Amino acid sequence: MELNTDFTARVLVHSDDIEWRASPMPGVDRRMLDRIGGEVARATSIVRYVPDSKFSAHTHSGGEEFIVLDGVFQDEHGDFPTGTYVRNPPTTAHTPGSEGGCTIFVKLWQFDLNDRTQFRKTMADELGTPVDGVATALLHNDAFETVTYSHLDAGATLHNAESGGIELLVISGSVTEGGDTLAKGAWLRLPDGQALNAVAGDDGAKVWIKTGHLAHAKPPAV
Repeated sequence: MELNTDFTARVLVHSDDIEWRASPMPGVDRRMLDRIGGEVARATSIVRYVPDSKFSAHTHSGGEEFIVLDGVFQDEHGDFPTGTYVRNPPTTAHTPGSEGGCTIFVKLWQFDLNDRTQFRKTMADELGTPVDGVATALLHNDAFETVTYSHLDAGATLHNAESGGIELLVISGSVTEGGDTLAKGAWLRLPDGQALNAVAGDDGAKVWIKTGHLAHAKPPAV
């Protein structure tokens, strides 16, 4: 399967407008944002677990990165409440599920295959002092990518011109960018060389951003 695989193009998806699609596991559904491959894929998705659902045990051959958007995600390593950012690098394994139900934003097969750094962070706890209405947390940084989380006050502008492509998820509130309004759940991907200029709406915004990674985008090594 190929979905939004032209990494030289600007892509905007309003994920709340996409129909849920069933995964191979009952009670686990997906909204696909980009994808290269079948069930083993370089993929970016919104995934919903209904209450008491579980996914089968699996190893992350290409790594897994996710944000808990609502509810509590769970596995044998613990509970991961709303606002948690998790990196499970290649060779890690778990059996995910959710007793009460949850929704996550997840990226698969997008790690440096030599990365072995595993961690979880409460994103809001990492925020720095606001500058011009924008408070930012550095969640992860390596030679391949930089991952941040930002709170924007109403009307605040977030500018990012990092090389290697830019990806943004609106977690709450709204921003305008390139003439488009991005509400909660909107996902934007900008190609290398295109800067991000996002202005928060009347209720401000909370956004997750990854930069630098599109230069390394490729199908999973299977």
